[in-house]
Amino acid sequence: MRLAIDAMGGDNAPEAIVKGAVKAAETIKNLEITLVGDEEKINPLLSGQNNITVLHTTEMITSEDEPVRAVRRKKNSSMVLMANEVKEGRADGCISAGNTGALMSAGLFVVGRMNGVDRPALSPTLPTQDGKGFLMLDVGANVDAKPEHLLQYGVIGSIYAENVRNISRPRVGLLNVGTEDGKGSDLTKKAFQLLKDAPIHFIGNVEARDLLDGVADVVVTDGFTGNVALKTIEGTAMTMFSMMKKTFMSNFKTKIAAGLAKNDLRKLKDQLDYSEYGGAGLFGLASPVIKAHGSSNERAVFNAIRQACQMIELNVTSTISNTLQDMQQKEEK
Repeated sequence: MRLAIDAMGGDNAPEAIVKGAVKAAETIKNLEITLVGDEEKINPLLSGQNNITVLHTTEMITSEDEPVRAVRRKKNSSMVLMANEVKEGRADGCISAGNTGALMSAGLFVVGRMNGVDRPALSPTLPTQDGKGFLMLDVGANVDAKPEHLLQYGVIGSIYAENVRNISRPRVGLLNVGTEDGKGSDLTKKAFQLLKDAPIHFIGNVEARDLLDGVADVVVTDGFTGNVALKTIEGTAMTMFSMMKKTFMSNFKTKIAAGLAKNDLRKLKDQLDYSEYGGAGLFGLASPVIKAHGSSNERAVFNAIRQACQMIELNVTSTISNTLQDMQQKEEK
């Protein structure tokens, strides 16, 4: 397996990216990594690993850059060169914690879409109370979607959940304003009928309040709604922990309680951290492209690398493409 990694993307680059890559290179068999970025900053963090090489560049795409323009103009940026490694066949997949919009653009314009997919989806695995998590797609790659796109998301998510997350017959739900059939907008009503007839275990409509209870293994929605739901979950978790910290630090008694519960609180925080499941996959591209969280630490980077390796080993991209093409051929007949 060969992975190209944008060493300069993210809040903690290049240190967290390189350390996560080093850990992966030392623990994952048959893995070769190309780190793309400034070798003067990367090399001091390496320890002579023979399965890690550095592709040098000093150009970067920042969070302030306009995504499409940056990808077209900054041809020698670490992110574009990373994507080009995949396009040219020198890498089987790629990972970046950098500008999300730019990575989506690089994925589309450089790596390219897979056959059978109209629009790729940005798809993180989010936490649930039982620790199993659920895949949500789309969370922002496309704010405007058609029913056919949601159908594709359902199939893509089901295949990923079954093959990479080892969930037998994953439950696919459609995010809606109610659980009853016939609820929602024109988009969700039409998508419901398409998903109902798809070769997946579709359980119908699901509501946002039930997501963290594990109501479904895969949740399908348009990018606008998905992004709002994702940011709401993130914001709620951050606010909750902020309020808890303020309460625990309010007086001497609560400070003692905080000290006694410190380890349990840390476990709870880790359980709510979706970077523990890896990065957000850009599903629907010709090769695995993973978006790691912008604030990824060493462990989060390692998890994203492991996620990409699983997709490569299990030929998830080919399985998704073949399934979607088979569906299209049946529709044409």
